Formats: sequence, structure tokens, C-alpha cells
Amino acid sequence: MKHNPIALANALGVVTAGIYIACRVLVGLFPGMMFSVAQSWLHGVELTQLNSWNLSLGAFFVGLASSAVFAWLIGYFIAVAYNYFDKK
Repeated sequence: MKHNPIALANALGVVTAGIYIACRVLVGLFPGMMFSVAQSWLHGVELTQLNSWNLSLGAFFVGLASSAVFAWLIGYFIAVAYNYFDKK
């Protein structure tokens, strides 16, 4: 089964953007809980020294754009690699 690299990249970019927006909303609504989740995802790294969030609009858009672009690139290269190995 061949994958269209652009379609997969677009899908992964859109899904990542949606997850990023949902995460940002959750951080705004439940900062303490999300801080605990972030710490657990980082294998318990001590984050209490930071104990703050940068929730500026500029940081939001930089994070949204960079995560969506990065996910798009990952999706594209996954499809290209899959198609390459599928031919073998």
C-alpha cells in the first residue's frame, strides 16, 4: 500500500496543531494539574524551580507553528520512507 507523502504530512500537521491548541487550553484552565502531567512525562525531572508558564500570545503562535511544521516534516518523511521500504 503506497502512502501519499503530502496527505500524510498534512494530516499529521493538522492533528498536531489540534493537540497543541487543546493542550494550551488545558494549561490555561488547569495549570497545576498540567504542570504535574508535564513533570510526569519528563520522568519526574524536578520542574518546581521553573514553576511558571509562558502563556503569551507570541509564545503560543511560535509553539503552534513550529510544532505543526515539525509534525508535517515527520509525516512527509515517514511516508517517503514507508514507500521506499514497501518496494523492497
